Amino acid sequence: MDFLITADGLAAAPVPPVLLDVRYRMGGPSGHGEYAKGHIPGARYVDLDAELAAPPGAGGRHPLPDAEEFGAAMRRAGVSAGSDVVVYDDGNGWGPARAWWLLRWAGHHRVKVLDGGLAAWRAAGHPLSTEEPPPGEGDFTPEPGGMPVLDAAGAAALARSGLLLDARAGERYRGEVEPIDPVAGHIPGAVNAPTTENVTAEGTFLPAGDLAARFTALGAVPGTEVGVYCGSGVSAAQEVLALAQAGVTAALYPGSWSEWTASGLPVETGPGPV
Repeated sequence: MDFLITADGLAAAPVPPVLLDVRYRMGGPSGHGEYAKGHIPGARYVDLDAELAAPPGAGGRHPLPDAEEFGAAMRRAGVSAGSDVVVYDDGNGWGPARAWWLLRWAGHHRVKVLDGGLAAWRAAGHPLSTEEPPPGEGDFTPEPGGMPVLDAAGAAALARSGLLLDARAGERYRGEVEPIDPVAGHIPGAVNAPTTENVTAEGTFLPAGDLAARFTALGAVPGTEVGVYCGSGVSAAQEVLALAQAGVTAALYPGSWSEWTASGLPVETGPGPV
């Protein structure tokens, strides 16, 4: 199944989908300001920190949101049970992947990510708008359980019995630097698989065959259970999406490194498993 849509495919959709603009910068301000300067016509802005995560705490920097609060946010964005939904951003695709994953986790599977985001939309010659639609009147009701989830214990076990991928940059995984969380390194037994290697220089995902070859080389072979974590469960969603494009079902550890280190669990540094 293809979980992506091209800019031309979106523009040619016979029934316009619900569009969610999920611009997000780690540690930066809300993306609403950039959204207001120009977005795909009809799109509504969704704030990742406020609407796609619970407040930070013991569960990490971006815990899963309360299901009812997430449902209310999606209804305001215009999502209904029968809606086709397309999510996008203007950057690395982490925000849209988080929205894609959450919608599927909450039982709404008719959702795709705009491949290449706003840059691809502009490059294809499609227009932007500064008009902000009013709040939607969707009827979406979450039914959590649509995507596999790991907790800390499950992640630790999977690193021993299956394949646990760390989606962060290599220098953070190896413990050379840690700009955000209090402890550097990785979950013992995890394998590094930076999200930057899932996409081209233009920001579009690699072809499914290339993604499959990448993840097979990392150990995602038939019969192996796969999970993914990152710093706080955001960029890991992009990796889960890339794995899905490659035909691999993977569980997400939402608490990720921010929860793991806050819990005082064992830490490993260095290059990790080969």
